[in-house]
Amino acid sequence: MLPWVYWLQPILILLSSVFWTWGENCPATCLCPDPHTVDCSGRGLTRLPEEIPLDVRRLLLADNWIPRIPSDFLVLYSDLVYLDLRNNSLSYIEPGTLSTSSRLVFLDLGSNNLTEIPKGTFGESRSLIKLRLGNNPYLSMVNEDAFLGLTSLRELELERNALSTLKVGALSQLPSLRVVRLEGNPWVCNCNFTNLFEWLMENRHKLPNGKRMICQKPVVILYFSLLSVKIKTLLTSICICDLIRMNYSI
Repeated sequence: MLPWVYWLQPILILLSSVFWTWGENCPATCLCPDPHTVDCSGRGLTRLPEEIPLDVRRLLLADNWIPRIPSDFLVLYSDLVYLDLRNNSLSYIEPGTLSTSSRLVFLDLGSNNLTEIPKGTFGESRSLIKLRLGNNPYLSMVNEDAFLGLTSLRELELERNALSTLKVGALSQLPSLRVVRLEGNPWVCNCNFTNLFEWLMENRHKLPNGKRMICQKPVVILYFSLLSVKIKTLLTSICICDLIRMNYSI
């Protein structure tokens, strides 16, 4: 036997044992392209898979039928940094479910059936940088403190939901925010919208698709872009009319 074979044998044995353990720990319905990634995308799952390795860092669960996340699901996965749950059947995230994900950097909950984002949904996930919540057609309410504590959040996606209004505090308390997507929502541009409008005008550089934000109501500004020159004047007129109407009704 050649000399180099002697020192190569233990290396091969070690590698084979690593790959055996790696494959052995992978959930039966999923793929594990590397020791810290579990890919269960498009597997027709109706619940979260069992036997996910505790040291998983990237968990891909997109394109399934998962309806809920157990409130204690992330307690064991302290190394998780990337969680993709887009295009499932999630209708509600219990507050505190994601509060233990201290290392989570990327979270995708887009294309689900979420109806609201209540206070405390994300706990204080201070490492979270990108949060995707777009394409939830029934999402009509985001609590003003829904994103409280997300001090590292840079990208927030809320496009193509059912939002008609949004408290400006939900955005203004994100000190690291660089990009926010809000287009494709049925915005009601009345007097209650003025605070958000002012924030949008001051932060238009953070809106990559800001020109696609349009008013659905009232009729006088139907389909006007929120970043158009005329919108501020029209909003002022609407507020004056609302105040006059309120005085007459007292």
